[in-house]
Amino acid sequence: VQLQASGGGLVQAGGSLRLSCAASGRTYGRYTMGWFRQAPGKEREFVAAIRRSVDSTYYADSVKGRFTISRDNAKNTVTLLMNSLKPEDTAVYYCAADPQNVILTAIRLAASYDYWGQGTLVTVSS
Repeated sequence: VQLQASGGGLVQAGGSLRLSCAASGRTYGRYTMGWFRQAPGKEREFVAAIRRSVDSTYYADSVKGRFTISRDNAKNTVTLLMNSLKPEDTAVYYCAADPQNVILTAIRLAASYDYWGQGTLVTVSS
C-alpha cells in the first residue's frame, strides 16, 4: 500500500484546512486509517482514526470537536477536516494504514499501523 498525503499549508489561528490521503490497493476498504502528527522536538502523536465502518471514528482529546475524519472507499481516500485551528496544531501530519481492523485499545498507537505516507506540513500562525 502506498499513501500520498496532501493539503497542508499555512493558516491563521481559527482557520480551517482539509488534509487528504490517497491510498493504493484494491482492499483499501478493509483498512484501518489513521492520522498522526509530529511537532518539532516532540514525539509523533495520534490525531484521529477510522475503521472499516465509516461510523467508527476516534479522536485525540486535543482535537475532538474540531477535527473530522472521513473516508471514501470508492475513491480510496481518507480526509481530515480541521476546523478552529490553533498554533499548537502546527506539525507534520502523517496518514497511516493497517490492513487489520485495529482493536480499539491499539488504535491510537503508531506501532499498530504498517503503512505510512510521507507527511504534509500544517502551520498555524497566531
